[in-house]
Amino acid sequence: MRPIVLLVEDELACGATLEVAFEDGDAPSFQHTATAEQALAILRDRSISALITDINLPLMDGLELIRRIRAEPDLAQLPIVVTSAETDGETSEQALRLGANAFFPKPYSPFAVRQKIEELIRDA
Repeated sequence: MRPIVLLVEDELACGATLEVAFEDGDAPSFQHTATAEQALAILRDRSISALITDINLPLMDGLELIRRIRAEPDLAQLPIVVTSAETDGETSEQALRLGANAFFPKPYSPFAVRQKIEELIRDA
């Protein structure tokens, strides 16, 4: 069974760009949701291999999503990659301190994100 990557991104263009990077048959399968709340529900219900999340999301931001994932024993080891327009350095440090495995500032290479996700899944 192919690994499943969950993307949490409320901007359709960003989601579509990443989705293209995961289209070929060798890539993990790809699921997309627009909110952190939906992501938590999916993570609790399905076997997800890795997560890509934006920071600026409606209602609950990506940092809080990371906190909640790391607090749940069944999800605590899930590989997490963050993408964000927040390039101040403080945001990336905070995301990594909370337990993100990697941080990509926007604009980023979708294929570099895919490569990192595949590496994290392989090493998990």
